[in-house]
Amino acid sequence: MAAVSLRLGDLVCAWIKVEQLKPYHAHKEEMIKINKGKRFQQAVDAVEEFLRRAKGKDQTSSHSSADDKNRRNSSEERSRPISGDEKRKLSLSEGKVKKNMGEGKKRVPSGSSERGSKSPLKRAQEQSPRKRGRPPKDEKDLSIPESSTVKGMMAGPMATFKWQPNVSEETGSTSIQAADSTAVNGSVTPTDKKIGFLGLGLMGSGIVSNLLKMGHTVTVWNRTAEKCDLFIQEGARLGRTPAEVVSTCDITFACVSDPKAAKDLVLGPSGVLQGIRPGKCYVDMSTVDADTVTELAQVIVSRGGRFLEAPVSGNQQLSNDGMLVILAAGDRGLYEDCSSCFQAMGKTSFFLGEVGNAAKMMLIVNMVQGSFMATIAEGLTLAQVTGQSQQTLLDILNQGQLASIFLDQKCQNILQGNFKPDFYLKYIQKDLRLAIALGDAVNHPTPMAAAANEVYKRAKALDQSDNDMSAVYRAYIH
Repeated sequence: MAAVSLRLGDLVCAWIKVEQLKPYHAHKEEMIKINKGKRFQQAVDAVEEFLRRAKGKDQTSSHSSADDKNRRNSSEERSRPISGDEKRKLSLSEGKVKKNMGEGKKRVPSGSSERGSKSPLKRAQEQSPRKRGRPPKDEKDLSIPESSTVKGMMAGPMATFKWQPNVSEETGSTSIQAADSTAVNGSVTPTDKKIGFLGLGLMGSGIVSNLLKMGHTVTVWNRTAEKCDLFIQEGARLGRTPAEVVSTCDITFACVSDPKAAKDLVLGPSGVLQGIRPGKCYVDMSTVDADTVTELAQVIVSRGGRFLEAPVSGNQQLSNDGMLVILAAGDRGLYEDCSSCFQAMGKTSFFLGEVGNAAKMMLIVNMVQGSFMATIAEGLTLAQVTGQSQQTLLDILNQGQLASIFLDQKCQNILQGNFKPDFYLKYIQKDLRLAIALGDAVNHPTPMAAAANEVYKRAKALDQSDNDMSAVYRAYIH
């Protein structure tokens, strides 16, 4: 089956079947309706900006061609000496043309970057493509001009880059930017290993859905069995107990609420440990403390199993969109074996070294997030009691350096009084508590986190535990 290799410079961006190529402008609105993801909209914006700049480049090229023609027509005059004034005019004219043409080559980043201000395209040009980006032998490698490339990339659902692992010289950590789950089925090559998944809460449900969409074979289990029904309809298999799931699968993931739940899942009756045999793999995606995850790793490995911790940064929406950030530590080989799964569920994964590092990093990330949320709520209530418009405060913040999707969404929750959980308040308070304990263990002060923790505890006392973390606002108004 023929396919087209889309190139930007020397980089192969994606493989798209020839029959899927459609005119960009004629099908743009249709594709926007089909693909609701933020990354897709960013891609559309980038294409529009590219086309605008390309149009300017074409106009500049036309002027340049006219200049060339004039220079050819006046070639007989070149033999005469050129005055100093004429030289300066010619130099300025050529410099202006080069500058305009250079601007026409710039691209706008289509997504966020965790590695500074370089765009994803720039980073990709500095790194070689991974093997999965190579075409099948019977497909022809066609290099298409840039304008055609961009139009082709927008024809049909988007397939994004998978970056070469980036190793930090300072920390030794490795990051992999994975495929956007809004991509067409097949953009992620699923592993042939059997996957198990335990825990279908806010995060786990989105993760399993994306694993299935990307073609993985998944067996699910949940304490409340009814939650499994939807995924069975989507093609998942049902496991009766955690032990059964682990014994029948090659790699089993788990995502539960807290340290106690994580331990009970492994050590309890018909738990994970009973299904562990030499070679069986267990990946704990729960946000817990380092001591808990280290204990679980030890008991898994003592039975001949392999262990990886992989807590995720994100919320329900990002889980549904396959845009989580995965922080992993432990068995490096198992991390590599989970590559296609991490691509399906997240946009980026980091390998942080030995067991416990991912738990510590995750708690620090959530400590920052929880403290920031409490500060947002505090600012909105202070605005209200001093007679200032909360909406105007949000508008000002959205125009400044603090502008972010998180800020806007959480403020909108508060302004609309909509606290439907996207990240449970009780869980962010749990993470703050564990982060404070982490600081205590190394005698490091965490006064801001401690203050925020007290506000969340007040919100829990007001029966806000099962609402979104933005419901911490209510702790300030009661």
